[in-house]
Parts: sequence; C-alpha cells; structure tokens
Amino acid sequence: MTIERRRALIGVNAGIFLAHIGNFIWFPVLVASLGGTDSGFWAGVVMCMTYVGRLAATFFYEGVAARIGIRGAVFAGTAMEAVALGLMGFGSGVVVYSALAFFIGLGSGTAFPGLKNILVSYPDDERPKAFSTFQMSAQVGLFGGALVGGLLADVNLRTLFSVVFAIFIGFCLASSAFIPRDGFGEPPAKEHKPLVSTAVFKGIEVRGATRYFLLSAVFWFLSIGFMVGIPLHMEEYASGWAPSSPFWITGLAVLILQYPLFKFLIKHLRPGAVMALGLAGMTVAFTAFGAGRTAPWVIVGCLTVVLGEILFVPSFDIWIARKVPADRLAKAMGAMHFFRSAGNMVGSLLAGILFDLALSWDVPGANWYIAAVIAAACGFICLFSKDDSATEEPADESAPEPAEAAAS
Repeated sequence: MTIERRRALIGVNAGIFLAHIGNFIWFPVLVASLGGTDSGFWAGVVMCMTYVGRLAATFFYEGVAARIGIRGAVFAGTAMEAVALGLMGFGSGVVVYSALAFFIGLGSGTAFPGLKNILVSYPDDERPKAFSTFQMSAQVGLFGGALVGGLLADVNLRTLFSVVFAIFIGFCLASSAFIPRDGFGEPPAKEHKPLVSTAVFKGIEVRGATRYFLLSAVFWFLSIGFMVGIPLHMEEYASGWAPSSPFWITGLAVLILQYPLFKFLIKHLRPGAVMALGLAGMTVAFTAFGAGRTAPWVIVGCLTVVLGEILFVPSFDIWIARKVPADRLAKAMGAMHFFRSAGNMVGSLLAGILFDLALSWDVPGANWYIAAVIAAACGFICLFSKDDSATEEPADESAPEPAEAAAS
C-alpha cells in the first residue's frame, strides 16, 4: 500500500470512528429523553427523520460528487451533520428535533457514500484490508460512544450536543484532510450529471431477487427497532442504568465475536442457515426483553441480539452474490441500500408506536413479543430457502446503473 493510500485510509477510519462515537453519544440519550417527556411515538418520529434524510441524499449524491469531488461531498455532508447536531442542543420540541434530524440524515447520507467510494477505489488486493479496518473502526467507535454517552447521560442536552458537535467537526477535518479529491481510481469522466437524479429507482427491481431484498428490509426493521426500543425500555423499566448501557454490551460482544464466529459458521453451514441462526438470536433477545424487564434480562437480550448483525448481514451479502448474476450485482447493491433505508425508516417509527401501545394495553413487553414473532418467521424463511447459484441471463443494457450503486 502506498503512502498516499495508507494516509487516506487513516483519514477514512478516523472519520468513521469519530462519527460512531458521536452518534452513540446522542441518540440513546435523546430517544430516552423524548420517551420520558413526550412519547415513544415522537422518539420514533425523530429517529425516522434521520433515515428520511439519508434516503433523500441518494438522489443527489452523485451530482454533488461530480461537481465538488468525493472529498468535497464528504466535507459538505459532515459539516451539515455537525451544524444540525450543534443546533439540536439549542432547540426544543419534537417538531424542531424532527427537522434537524432530517438534516443530520441528509449530511450523513452525503458523507458516508463518499467514504465508501474512497475504499472502493483501492486496488483489489488492498480492498479487503481497507474494508475490514473500516468495519473495525466503526465498531470501536460504537463501543466508545456508548461508554462516553453513559458518562454524559445526566448532563443537559445543550452540553451533550456541544460535545457531539465538536466530535463531528473533528470527523469533518480528519476525513477530508487526508483523502484525495476523487479517490484512487481512474479520473471521473468529464460529463454533465444532473444535481438530482432518480436513477436509483432503476436498481430496486433486480429480476427475481426482490423478495430477498424485502427480507433484508425486515431485518433492518428489526435491527433499528432494537436500537430505538431499547433506550425507551431502559427509561421505563431500568432507569437506574444509562440509556446507552445496552450498547456497551452489544458493542463489546460484536468486537469479540464477529470475525471468529462468522468465519467458523460460514465454513460449515450454507448462508441461509447462518442467517437463520442470526435471526434465532434476535428472537431469543426480543423474548428476553419482553419476559423480564429488569437489567439482568436486558444483559441476556443484548448478548444474543448481536447475532443478527454478526451472522445475518455478511451472510446476506454472500447469499445475494450467489443468487444475482454478476452483470446485475451493481443494481443489487443499489437495491440493497434502498430496502435497508426503507426498513430503517419504518422500523424506527413503529418501534416507538409499539412501545406506546404496549404501555396503553398494560401488557409490558408486547412490543418485543411482536418483534420476536417476526424474527422467528424470517428465520424459518432463511432456513428453508434454497441457496441456488445465480443463473446467467442476458444483461439489460437499456437500464442505467443506479446512482447509489457505487456509493453502496
């Protein structure tokens, strides 16, 4: 690896590390705060708006990057995210929080694809190391952010978001100062690209694979449901613990288990079976959250819910690679991003609604039982689905590649 690529990798990893620290400081505290003062519904709405912003960014990321370069897109997106987070500390009310959350997501959806594009531009033999260190930096940042968030759980929101603002300014400077303008691949063609493009919709339908993307959307629905639901759960049933404390457990468990566990299982089982095991872990976790609402049950649930991220996500990538012909993989990447964003948007909103319904029904844990049933059903689908290889069909030359494909 050359000095320039090593330097860029340091900048990209530093950026994603700081981004995860900042995000896992503020969102558990804000969600718990809104759940206590307003309702789970409004906490879900605020988080949902960040994903609305991220999805909106997919329509103009390519146009922005074509005009100011990948580095410029990273800088602009991170700066927007930092300003919106800083203003969070000076605003009040769910309407203001929701509007600012949209711009947080818009900035993230502009900056994050730029960081991924830098890694994609690395030579083939250097790309695995680049992506593995990127993933590790994100996980370490998650764990660190959960710890720092626990220390800041009792400070006022102005102080909390001021700290997060400073961290995101560091993200902005660290990532954009070290990365090249347009990555390390071939210079981009000098062609006019529209600022706003709906070409991403061209990638949503990938022949017969759409049903698998819907399965992915349900997984992300469950995953974000945990992330939004657990701070609400802690505020209601284990208020003596910091709202971010479950993420200490999940972050540490992922760091320790992810690589050895997935590597072992994927050698001995087909991808569908590994995905089913991940969903089985989520089923056990959601049942534990519902059955017992004290801290020990939360610990049990957090130690098993991570199996979804550890096993389902990488197995799904392998699954799709086998089911989608090579000439349509780029479209598949764009479709995966779209369905992931859709699952996150719906899941964050419904997590708050289901939490409120469980309280109004006077059935503690009902929201988690519903999630457990959904996870179990998806697990059975994965377990009994065949892992057939993709059959080569003629490429559809008339359909342009989605704008988000390269960013995913």
